[in-house]
Amino acid sequence: MSELVGSRGCAGRLLGQGFGGQTSQPTAVERLSKVKPFDDVVAEHGGTVLRVCRAALGQSDADDVWTETFVSAMRAYPGLPDDANVEAWLVTIAHHKIIDFHRAARRRPVPVDVLPEPAAEPAPEPGEHDALYEALRQLPDKQRHAVAYHHLGGLSHREVAHVLGGTEAAARRASADGIKALRRTYQQERAHR
Repeated sequence: MSELVGSRGCAGRLLGQGFGGQTSQPTAVERLSKVKPFDDVVAEHGGTVLRVCRAALGQSDADDVWTETFVSAMRAYPGLPDDANVEAWLVTIAHHKIIDFHRAARRRPVPVDVLPEPAAEPAPEPGEHDALYEALRQLPDKQRHAVAYHHLGGLSHREVAHVLGGTEAAARRASADGIKALRRTYQQERAHR
């Protein structure tokens, strides 16, 4: 009986070894040695994710959501399949974090009429693209997200449809309608300056 359970028996198969002691799948250590360091992923895709967060939330809240996105991504990164589209995966995580942010905002306390004295903080410097972000915030949610994910995040319309939950044609239409509205409102805002 003991010769049936040897290194090629049940214990060997539980350890990922087939008959003859060969491993059938790479071990976690072997896989991690072939994976791009997470710092490189942040450097490569961080700007794209930040643009998506800013388009969906505005500059003040985008940094926090961007950070939460990469913390979650860092935890899940070792299990990401080798053939995965990392940028689309990160934008999807950002999308979920944006939804979480909006849900949490609904649960925040309602502001009161009498406020304590504010701390003397200088107002942030106006950014180069503040008018564009303001025009983005005025779009309906579906259009704003479609524009952000496709034009700023670089996702295909098929990937945008997957993230937003709809068809590719609907994502394409929402993106086109959003760009059309942006051209109209952004040009009006620039003309008034």
